[in-house]
Amino acid sequence: MVKYVFYLLSLISLTLAACSNDAGEDAAGDDFSVLFDLPQTAEVTKGGEYIFKVENGKAPISSDVFILTSSDGISYICPFVNISNESFTVRIPADCKTGYYKVYLTRNDRKKQIGQIYLSVGDKLDITIDASTTIYGKVSSTEGGIKGVVVSDGVEVAMTDENGIYQLKSDKKWGYVFMSIPSGYEVPSEGVLPQFFHHLKANADVAERQDFTLTKVSGQDTYKVLMLGDMHLANRTDDLSQFSAFTTDLNNYRAAHPGEKMYAIALGDMTWDLYWYTNLFAIPEYLNTINTLVKDLQIFHTIGNHDYDYKAVNDFDAESKYINFIAPVYYSFNIGKIHYVVLDDIDCDSYDGTTSRNYKKRISTEQLSWLAKDLSHIDKSTPLVVVMHAQLFYPSESDGFKIDHDVTNTAQFLNVLKGYKVNIVTGHTHMNFNVTPESSVTQGQEIYEHNTGAICASWWWTNYLTPGVHISPDGTPGGYAIWDVSGTKLQWIYKATGTSENYQFRSYDLNKVHFSLADVPLMPTDISASVKKKYQQYVDAYPVNSNNEVLINIWNWNARWTLTVTDEKGNQLTPTAVWAYDPLHIAALTVKRFNSASLSSTPNFITEKFPHFFKVKVGDANTDLTITVKDEFGHTWTEEMQRPKEFTTETYKLK
Repeated sequence: MVKYVFYLLSLISLTLAACSNDAGEDAAGDDFSVLFDLPQTAEVTKGGEYIFKVENGKAPISSDVFILTSSDGISYICPFVNISNESFTVRIPADCKTGYYKVYLTRNDRKKQIGQIYLSVGDKLDITIDASTTIYGKVSSTEGGIKGVVVSDGVEVAMTDENGIYQLKSDKKWGYVFMSIPSGYEVPSEGVLPQFFHHLKANADVAERQDFTLTKVSGQDTYKVLMLGDMHLANRTDDLSQFSAFTTDLNNYRAAHPGEKMYAIALGDMTWDLYWYTNLFAIPEYLNTINTLVKDLQIFHTIGNHDYDYKAVNDFDAESKYINFIAPVYYSFNIGKIHYVVLDDIDCDSYDGTTSRNYKKRISTEQLSWLAKDLSHIDKSTPLVVVMHAQLFYPSESDGFKIDHDVTNTAQFLNVLKGYKVNIVTGHTHMNFNVTPESSVTQGQEIYEHNTGAICASWWWTNYLTPGVHISPDGTPGGYAIWDVSGTKLQWIYKATGTSENYQFRSYDLNKVHFSLADVPLMPTDISASVKKKYQQYVDAYPVNSNNEVLINIWNWNARWTLTVTDEKGNQLTPTAVWAYDPLHIAALTVKRFNSASLSSTPNFITEKFPHFFKVKVGDANTDLTITVKDEFGHTWTEEMQRPKEFTTETYKLK
């Protein structure tokens, strides 16, 4: 087969016309009126033929040239095999690949664009397509068709047969079809995006073929998954430079673990919808950024509330840009012995086209129905990792944890998961907390929620205002979680950007920590009482005192961890769990946000009170401490705390 560029096409068609001695065809050439049915999609075999139906007897003539031009500008001449008044047949060049093609006819020195067609190019399928089937295809690798792969349109679920063939009776509501990547296989990538789905090309009543190609891999029982929380890229507050520091850390971590399989899951809010239009930084710009900075890593994505188009007025339209550029909003896949499910728990049906963005935290009934069908193919002994953006639960000072979703919807969700051992991974809060199955809020199920801290921490503000300090409103460092998978066993750890995994807590000598109104001299004296009251809570929390107390922030704490504090004389002290404000966050961000002459209301992103803190009473101001934290996997981290320990932002900057 020979590829021809456009400037040669006219010469070719003129040559073919000159070779024709048929007077009737010459007469037809003056008319150049050709009519035939051009379908939206067509299934063809490599190097095979395709028959087009002629309309009103207006067929092409043998001297015409039939051309397909791909989306990347390559043109292919398709020779006529036969022509009649009812139909004509062309041979499709063997190196035509699946994709969109513009269709042209040339006659003498004239060229006519007929339209566009999507060609599905593959091996011939030896199947009978059911009358109600609208999507079908084959899942295969170089070894052949793969049996037992689950394929879905987001509503219906099918499984491939012994030849790797599936059929779906789909209304094509979502406009895509995806497969649940089977264990032991990987899919191709487009940048960081794994290509486990196809956008549909034909109308709902037209049967179309969509094939999937997999690569068989070994060693998938042991691997790492990097859980990447909220990024909020918007081209503001020096976020792109700070994000580059994160990707450098990520790449350095990967380089330090050569030969280990790694995948990643983004937990949503990769972008910031409020700045899609004002800063011209939306999903395409995010993809360009991440693809420039991160190579050879597949990142499965979760949609977050800031990845919806706020100008839409319903959920379906609000998520359309995400679907077009990134992936379906819910799907599943398998890596090794673990089944992963990504869900969309942001309901935007109340959007009104403005920045009010009135969303609800709930999982649609349609998703729950799909999830039940998906899990019907998963044995109850298989561990589930369920990822969604918004937290299912949330800390409560009175109750430990509370449901922080639509309550009825949460009960339905937990019912679908009944009988499975489930780890739920979420983001959204920019804080770190963990709910273990022992909590009453899990209703007796083997449910564990990991609400993972944000890559952007306080929306990139702390490091912008106080270089060297990058922490969230609860004091959690900006960073990401690393999950180690070995067979069906899961371990996790939180890694702060710019340091090693050994950085797991921070201690404060409260004799040295205090805040006052003197820290905010620029705050207007006539500011509203509510704003003053908001700042006063930090002053009240940390007045000048010499109570010889030490505060410890253990951001990834859960009920299965232990904390041991011993003084320099060998006395073991008793820590008390408390809700507290992180002092470093107050100093690095909150004070600076309140200390503004233009302040007119309570600023955003200020310090939040949170439960992963402990206080311990020490005998005097000079007694040193040994602080040891141990997680449920036996990892231990120790600080030899020398007191007095000064409190300044410089003290706590990552070096």
